[in-house]
Amino acid sequence: MQNLRKNAIALLMTMMFIIAITLSIGIGLKYTNDAQDTLKKEIFLIQTNVIIEDILNILKTSKELGMIKSEIELFIFLSKTSFIPIEYADIKIALELRSARSKFNPNTLYESTSTNPNKQRVLALKEYMSNNMVDPTYVDILLDGMGGIKEDNIYNSDIFNEKPNLFRDYITSSEHLKEFNDFYTNSFYDNSLSKIKFEEIFYFTKDKNVSIDLNYASAEVWKLMLGISDEEAKTLTLYAGAYTDENPPLLGDIQNEMLENFKTSYFEPYIDVRLEIIQDMLSAKIVFEYDIVKRKGYNFHYEI
Repeated sequence: MQNLRKNAIALLMTMMFIIAITLSIGIGLKYTNDAQDTLKKEIFLIQTNVIIEDILNILKTSKELGMIKSEIELFIFLSKTSFIPIEYADIKIALELRSARSKFNPNTLYESTSTNPNKQRVLALKEYMSNNMVDPTYVDILLDGMGGIKEDNIYNSDIFNEKPNLFRDYITSSEHLKEFNDFYTNSFYDNSLSKIKFEEIFYFTKDKNVSIDLNYASAEVWKLMLGISDEEAKTLTLYAGAYTDENPPLLGDIQNEMLENFKTSYFEPYIDVRLEIIQDMLSAKIVFEYDIVKRKGYNFHYEI
């Protein structure tokens, strides 16, 4: 009987030991795995930075980029390099190169040297929004976001009563724009903004002197500038790369007058660089602009 009791106690002690060591090893492995995950992320970040530096160096030293001096040369280059897949070991890289001047900068609703909105551009954007079932008041809300702090505290909307710390000198990004979109949607109980293709219309920068490259203007931007139909806008995009001072878009007199309300050109040597890096369960998306003339990258945005 005593031997059975001893055996039972010994068995219990052995089980407790196994449980204790299992728990201990499990906890140790958890910390080890966490450390490995952290190390993997740190290595991935280092690799990402190396890849960005390599791409910037390639852009800076590229003879092909240095040869781009005209509309047709830029068009040919972007046509051939619009998507470049790269794979090295277990790292997959997708590189996209586009024109960085294919969209409208909403901050140019204000002139660079004026505290008053540009009436023609405001009217054009309001008409575009109305054609898409969005109340024109939405544009007035946007103007609040780029007019700065007003001493009289008189704005077009109550957005700063709800969001007093919201930046209001200019609209900085799509995330910043979402603050104004959400305010409009919640104030008007109107979900019509969800149908607007903002990624095809707006480009964000505080520089109000940027021009829209008509050789790359999206159909939505043509509709915004000229108030034309979707079919007419798509027709204008078919001739992308062919527009020059000697061969401008075929427009009527009224449309040409409307176009003059916007800053446009046929050759803007700026590239939109989009880079996606994937390794196992880790990924990074980097977007930046590249000035072909100055050989300089700027406006970097990271999602890791």
